[in-house]
This record gives sequence, structure tokens and C-alpha cells, in this order.
Amino acid sequence: MTLVPAPPHLGLQAHLRTVEDLLLERLSGLGRQWRHGARTTDFVLGPEDVPELLGTLVKSGGKRLRPQMCWWGWVASGAYDRHADPSPVVDLSAAVELLHAFGLAQDDVMDESVLRRGLPTVHVVAAGRHRAAGATGDANRYGESIAVLAGDLAHAEANALVAGLSEPVRSLWWRMSIELVRGQARDLSAAAHGGGAGGEAVARALEVAHAKSGAYTVQRPLELGALAGGAPPDVVQALSRFGQLIGEAFALRDDLLGVWGDPDVTGKPSSDDLAAGKATVLLALAEQRCTGPAQDAVTRMRCHRHDDQDVTVVREAMVDTGVRDDVEQRITRAVQQGRAILRDAALPITAVEGLEAITERIAWRRS
Repeated sequence: MTLVPAPPHLGLQAHLRTVEDLLLERLSGLGRQWRHGARTTDFVLGPEDVPELLGTLVKSGGKRLRPQMCWWGWVASGAYDRHADPSPVVDLSAAVELLHAFGLAQDDVMDESVLRRGLPTVHVVAAGRHRAAGATGDANRYGESIAVLAGDLAHAEANALVAGLSEPVRSLWWRMSIELVRGQARDLSAAAHGGGAGGEAVARALEVAHAKSGAYTVQRPLELGALAGGAPPDVVQALSRFGQLIGEAFALRDDLLGVWGDPDVTGKPSSDDLAAGKATVLLALAEQRCTGPAQDAVTRMRCHRHDDQDVTVVREAMVDTGVRDDVEQRITRAVQQGRAILRDAALPITAVEGLEAITERIAWRRS
């Protein structure tokens, strides 16, 4: 009797369960290694030390988009149809999710975010432990330092998972890691710069969104999955072009949710990005179009001298001046162009269908 493999969309569910199991296994091993040789419990954090804080972040939910992208890249390579060993794409998917945790822990420090997925952020939890322990020094500074270490631990474990994969995968992983850190640095610099005239600020904001969000969420995981499956260069190239477009759609939707998202769905306060004065595409477009009091409010936001009233004024002005609609149209165009690339590429039909379905969820998601 010949066994027929499950369709790829069902295989995806099994893949995600396997990735989840591997993440739990690696986090457990990380905790054991952390405690190996230690004679005492951490005075401030107690038994729930840095690995446990990281584990809470990793296990707190999330869409697991990056493992899904790795999977569909692997399917697009033809590896699924060849019944290839899936362990490389499982290791890769877990690694990408840990790299995501690295980015979240440190991004929350940089943005001074208090909530992530509806739960207190790592640095907020650690600062609270500092106060509860009656420790000396600045509790907030301590919490931020612990969150940075939790991110470093996630990155180290991610690198360990990738170390045994093929050279093309390792090479792209290294490149993606640098892109992510560069994106964070550009984000900080853009906020410090205080805006800019013409299309320069929009171009900078798009570069940041691509590097710190779209590329490592969609484009690179797709490419990595394809490389893990031994895809030929033309397939990797097609997935890269598609991923860049859909990654942009993902990042722009993030911008919109950061201003108009429902806190009960996003797990973050409403207008969080505006309140933080983040240098997003939305704010760059608003800087071009706003006049009068709204322009003054944007200027104060760029200089981080704004208040809650400025946030309200700029949010309303973004609707009135068509900024919100403009970004929605950019998302629609990116999706349309991405679909055209998929249809022209020499990909298995199951991969095309899977990528089209996940594109819909990415572009018009609510969280």
C-alpha cells in the first residue's frame, strides 16, 4: 500500500506543531544549561531567571508567520513533493522564531513599550522583580539590561540551531541577522533625526520597515526555506521578489495597526507608535501633507515634545489628508504585484495557493 502524504496546508499544521515542540525542547535545555554549576538562585529574578523570561516571551503567542514562510519556501523548492527530510526546515523555523524573540525583547526596550501580546514586556517584568526584591539601583535600568540579555540569549540559541544547516542557509542567515540589527539602528537614527523634507523621509521609513520588519518576517524566511529545500536559483529569486513586496505590505499594515489597531486584538495600546513618535511611513507622509496646527503637532512629535492631544490631532489629520488611504493603496499594490510574480514563477501549484492564502492574512490582518 502506498502512503499518500498530507496536502501541504495540512503538512503546515504538523510542521508548526513540530516547531513548537522543538522550541519547548530548546528552551528547556537552555534553562538547564543556565543553571548548570550555579549554587544559588538569582537574588532579584528568583527561580524564573533570564531563560524563563525568554521562554515566557516565546510561548506568549504570536502568529508564527516566520515558520510558516520557511515552510512555504521549502514547499516551493519542491522538497515536499520529493518527500525530503523536513528536519532542516524545522530547525530553521525554530531559529527564526528565536531571532524574532531577540528582536522583540530589545525593540521593546528601545520603544519603552509596556505591553507585548497583551502581557508586560520583559524589561517591565524584570524591573518589577527588582522593586519587589528591594534591590538597590535603578529598577528600570536593571529591567532594560535583563531584557537585552534575554534577547542575546535568544540570538545565541538561534545561531546554534542554524549552525548545522547548509552553507547557503548559514550565509543568508548571517546576512538577515545583520539586516535586522541595521534596521533597528536605522529606526533609532530616523527618530533622532527629527524628520525630513520631500520623499527622503518616506524612503528612509520604507528602508527601516523593510529591514527590521518585512525582510526578516517574509522575504528572508521564504528564501531560507527554499534554500533548505535545495531550490534552484530562479525559484529563490522569484520568492525573494515576492517576499520583498509582501514584506512591505506586512510592515505597512504594522504601521496602520500601530495607530488604529484594537488593543484587545493587537495586545498593545492604541496609537502606541504615534505616542512614541516612531519614524514610520505614516508619519513621514503626514509631515509632507499636514498644515497649520496638525503640522505643528507633527513637528513636536518629530522632536519628541508632543503630548496626548498632539497624538489625537495627527491621527485625525492622517485620515483627513488621505495618508491612511495612501498606505492602504500601497498595501493593495504590493499584494497585486506579488500575486503576479507567483503566477509567472515556476512553482508547484500547492506552494502558489499556500502563499496566496497567507498573503491575504498578512495584508489585511487585525493584529
